[in-house]
Amino acid sequence: MPNIHHLALSLCGAAVATMLQAAAGSTSAMAEEISFKDDIVPIIKGRCIDCHVPGGKGYEKSGLDLRNYEGLMKGTNFGPVVVPGDAFMSNLNVMIEGRAKNIRMPHQLKRLTSCDIDLFRRWVNQGAKNN
Repeated sequence: MPNIHHLALSLCGAAVATMLQAAAGSTSAMAEEISFKDDIVPIIKGRCIDCHVPGGKGYEKSGLDLRNYEGLMKGTNFGPVVVPGDAFMSNLNVMIEGRAKNIRMPHQLKRLTSCDIDLFRRWVNQGAKNN
């Protein structure tokens, strides 16, 4: 009997080790640094820039200029849209996640993918760096 008990403990230990390795792998993927230039800018150029440049409807209504990092971080006529380190409180995230009452960005267009939204959330939570 002691051999069976020892074998069961060994198998349990191996299973726990495997689960810990899997969890560490997913944690490292979540901790991967998001690049403004490589990850965020392509989404902005593909989904946001048409409205949020001088002359665009989004710029005219809000003053948000998404041509560069400085414009994004400056925010709108009403204040900043990004709170570095806090995606929950960042109006940018509120708008693209659809948490704002009666408005979502991109306005009247197909919403961003969950992957794109996650990239913005992670980028802001990582400090919204110009990297």
